[in-house]
Amino acid sequence: MARNKHPEETVHLILDVAFRLFIEKGYENTSIQDIIDNLGGLSKGAIYHHFKSKEELLIAVTDRMTSESNQMLAVIRDRSDLTGKEKLKTIFRESINRPVQDDIFTVAPDFHNNPKLLFSLLHDTIENAAPNYILPIIQQGISDGSIKTDYPKQLAELILLAANVWMNPMIFDSSEEESYCKFMVFRQMMQGFGLDIADSEMLERLQELASIYQKNKQ
Repeated sequence: MARNKHPEETVHLILDVAFRLFIEKGYENTSIQDIIDNLGGLSKGAIYHHFKSKEELLIAVTDRMTSESNQMLAVIRDRSDLTGKEKLKTIFRESINRPVQDDIFTVAPDFHNNPKLLFSLLHDTIENAAPNYILPIIQQGISDGSIKTDYPKQLAELILLAANVWMNPMIFDSSEEESYCKFMVFRQMMQGFGLDIADSEMLERLQELASIYQKNKQ
């Protein structure tokens, strides 16, 4: 058999197909054969050459979903012209306004049918995003006086879980009205920490995404 001269293209194709099927059918209901049937002629060996199992494919899909977001977090974390508090607000504004968000909410993935995908995203939030990106920002904010907390690690986790999970319309099937209520509670909670980082522009964007999701969900 001829050597694959474009292994990166093959990996991208496999991940594209796996992601689409995981979203459409659910991880548990997607088999390796389903993925093969949608690869345009690639063999089972092509998949197992790059991924030893479906579980490994799920990890790679999750990594790709979070890598772009984490790159954005790293850029903001490393800026020297903002206080810790300003960095948190910048992260919220840029995260919610990323154009890819429209695509994700239009696809309207059913996370109830994807518990392993949801768990992978939660695991990345707690084990990677919170300690590596949000915690250093909070620690900077404590140093520069813009953030006051005795529990920076737990606050970093709370902020991300509330923003990425609890307020995510796709996870709890939230309407525009419910999204509004959750946002207001989140804003009040952040203000309790002296963090006025959630504004009306973010609220309008969250409601817009909730509307996109509700219109396109199956």
